Amino acid sequence: MRFSRIAASINESATLRLNQIAARLRAEGEPVVHLGGGEPEEKASPAALQAAMDLLRTGEIRYTPAAGTPELRKTIVEYHERVYGVRVEPSHVIASSGAKQAIMVCMHAVLDPGDEVVFPAPYWVSYPEMVKLCGAVPVAVPPRDASMQPTLSDLEARVTPRTRMILINSPCNPSGAMFSDEFIRGVVRLCEDREIWLVIDDIYHQLVFDGRQPPNPYVEARRNPDESRLVLVNGVSKTYAMTGFRLGWAVAARTLVTHMASIQGQQTSGASTVSQAAAAAALRGDQGCVERLRASLERKRGIMLESLSALPQVHCAPPQGTFYCFPDFGQYERDSQKLSDFLLEKVRVVTVPGREFGLDGHLRLSTCGTAEDIIEGVRRIVWALDPHGGRELRLGSRTVVRDW
Repeated sequence: MRFSRIAASINESATLRLNQIAARLRAEGEPVVHLGGGEPEEKASPAALQAAMDLLRTGEIRYTPAAGTPELRKTIVEYHERVYGVRVEPSHVIASSGAKQAIMVCMHAVLDPGDEVVFPAPYWVSYPEMVKLCGAVPVAVPPRDASMQPTLSDLEARVTPRTRMILINSPCNPSGAMFSDEFIRGVVRLCEDREIWLVIDDIYHQLVFDGRQPPNPYVEARRNPDESRLVLVNGVSKTYAMTGFRLGWAVAARTLVTHMASIQGQQTSGASTVSQAAAAAALRGDQGCVERLRASLERKRGIMLESLSALPQVHCAPPQGTFYCFPDFGQYERDSQKLSDFLLEKVRVVTVPGREFGLDGHLRLSTCGTAEDIIEGVRRIVWALDPHGGRELRLGSRTVVRDW
């Protein structure tokens, strides 16, 4: 059978594959600890659940406009002004089936084959594959040091005449690093001056720790949104623990949104009617659930870092946001895929290899689960890597004997 070059070039999502492996092992009764997940354990926004149930009871579950319902787009406008201090119009907003689709239709709207997209490493696993789906070329910018903070000069050095887009995710999946105000302002200026599209994936913008405030990219953006190259992507998946609703959005110039809506209309039509109603309710409703989630994640970050301190050769820059950390296990094993496979096979702990994020030697560990899972998962990792950890380890109802 013959398949397209794009199909042959795209890799399976590592995180989704590991979710499937964890689910299968649990179904088989294995005592798996999943430290590779990307969705919080907390329940979805109560306001969102109520709105979804109310709509379902009407039985009126119909198509919506490709760019989203008027209600949701208006609510996103209000949310955008509340969070970023910038007033836009509903015509600047497109709602999609997740922030991932919003980024994807944006790429389809502006990229031609051979164009380049620049983004810092470590990066979310999907970015390079999404770029390749457009026939474009992903260009990763490696970090300069263990802080995982990119420098503007390093980023600018990767910009060429073929650079059509720069993609920024801060706080960052997988490292939890939040990029500085100076860096974000510099990238905005660079893109506005050179007419490069700047997509800011702000999906974790409210899950920030230690009293910090995330940088506001609009400080340096052109005042008229129809003249700006800034595309702000967000969604309800992370902040409102609504991953399964698959609802995200982008705020951008009207002309870009128009093209994105045309593409999305041919791909999937509008996002789910139920998900749009739920998202609008979450954005308008009591925001206490967001702070409770943020505080819980900050607490579990501390538990993760304290647990990892039992491995003195593992370095981990403290995450400033998200629900991940990205420790460097290179002193034990530079091949992160080999290490991840070893931990899954020997002690049934699911981790995500750093290679998938553009930085080998690291593992992405999640704080999405319970504190007990974090403590138990790291306990198993410590035993597996510490030669003085003893001969036996209790895993659920059975005992594993060290034979390596």
